[in-house]
Amino acid sequence: MSTPAQAVSVAKPSPCIARQPILTADEEVVGYELFFREGPEQNHFTSDVESATSATIDALNMVGLDVLCDGHVAFINCTRQMLLTDYFALLPPRDIVIEIQETVPANEDVIRACERLKRDGYSIALDNFVPGDSRESLVSYADFIKVDTTRVLPRQSEALIALHGNERCQMLAQRVETRSQFMTARHNGFTRFQGYFFRRPENLRARKIPASQATYIRLLSAISHPDINFNEIEDLVKQEPSLCYRLLRYLNSPLVGLSLPILSIRHALNLLGEQESVRWIRMATTLVMGQEQSSDLVLATLVRARFCELIAPRIEHGRSDLFLMGMLSLMDALLAVPIGMVVEELCLDPDIKAQLLCGKTGGQTPLSPVYDLMVAREAGDWERVTHLGKKLKLSLSFVAETSNEAMRWAHQATNSAPPRHS
Repeated sequence: MSTPAQAVSVAKPSPCIARQPILTADEEVVGYELFFREGPEQNHFTSDVESATSATIDALNMVGLDVLCDGHVAFINCTRQMLLTDYFALLPPRDIVIEIQETVPANEDVIRACERLKRDGYSIALDNFVPGDSRESLVSYADFIKVDTTRVLPRQSEALIALHGNERCQMLAQRVETRSQFMTARHNGFTRFQGYFFRRPENLRARKIPASQATYIRLLSAISHPDINFNEIEDLVKQEPSLCYRLLRYLNSPLVGLSLPILSIRHALNLLGEQESVRWIRMATTLVMGQEQSSDLVLATLVRARFCELIAPRIEHGRSDLFLMGMLSLMDALLAVPIGMVVEELCLDPDIKAQLLCGKTGGQTPLSPVYDLMVAREAGDWERVTHLGKKLKLSLSFVAETSNEAMRWAHQATNSAPPRHS
């Protein structure tokens, strides 16, 4: 007979996962490398790769690859022990790329494991490949060879690409953090790129925001005023047919679930109510303004906004709308204009405006701990997440659960949007 303590079911903690995009030369997302940390204590993340990878596989099944990777492939780190077991049999071959770390010896056991994985249809990547790499004998099994461009000289990269790059094996440049690095790597012959370079507009020349985007900026401004004028909002929505269509689709999506006939745009806004109308406008304008940008960029914007909204009740943030701060934090990348040009068009809470400007320069405001937590969570900087979580009195289990919920919400929101047209 079990004791009361034994009978209690302990809920499994939510996995805390970050992802980094992998892109083509045209900046189209083709996959994500997943970074996972988990530990038995709420304030601890293990750095053990094998434990992290097995937990990632469990998380892929629990959270769903469609949510974590938006339907793209997942690049998952793996150790020698992981290769020699059947962990990856739990995941469909077409959905993952198995990354063999530089510490894995290319011995007979590893070679046989690679042969088995390729026979079963899995893709393989060699991580942190360098000239004279001890894993040369594994190159014939590789679909991707990843080169850290901060460690390997350009002439060495060119030699590696000439030797190993072909239609079967893609050469991938890692740690590409600026557009200048991206251009250099592309010139050297890399065909895949990993990093956050595409989120930071490098061209800071002042330029006029296009007319259609100006409408969305005016909408954001209209809902930022303390006293919202719904006549103004209705007129602005009517100016953009795509927004009208999105509003109708949204009202009938699983996020809302209304089935009433919509009589007018004003009727639609009234059905949502003021608070939900404001949230919808923020979401819809972000989706529309991001139509020419990577789907990852749009999704990341919504994840940031929802993450901030979910942690808001747990922390002190004055009267600032944290959803809005998260939503606007990537608006410069969505519009490809400096953040200063974006915020000057909006009537914003002074603390949010100050933080959006400081967030790009490293300055500090009262909202900086929240902003920094948002960015650290996205980047998988778990040490910083731990530090900031303690500062804000947020447990890592709560951060993990909130992150996953934000991802699910953003994925559902983008799926309820109408298809994009060229």
